[in-house]
Amino acid sequence: MKPLFLCYPKCSTCQKAKKFLAENRIDVEERHIVEEHPRKDELLAWMKLYPGDAKKFFNTSGLVYRELGLKDKVKTMTPDQMAEVLATNGMLVKRPLVILADAVLIGFKEEQWQAVLLTDKRD
Repeated sequence: MKPLFLCYPKCSTCQKAKKFLAENRIDVEERHIVEEHPRKDELLAWMKLYPGDAKKFFNTSGLVYRELGLKDKVKTMTPDQMAEVLATNGMLVKRPLVILADAVLIGFKEEQWQAVLLTDKRD
């Protein structure tokens, strides 16, 4: 299974992540996070794979997040409620995302991506 790479092409962080993937010859299935935003069932599955807090899936610096006043609401939401909200708008989701069979990477942290994606070249 090819890793799934969810990104917003105009995002500079996503562009850096895409460059990293290309330079390291990591073949991914790319998906525009706004045009084809994650579905609730996908988000719930990814949250189960992700070892951290499900709140990390939110793009807390985004305009939509602030407009909806989610800062305080997210603190008391269940993962199911979070997935429901996140599925409404791709701009709410922290990007880029890389989804693997056994891992999820949220945001672009090069050291973390190297550790997960380059340690055992996944094909």
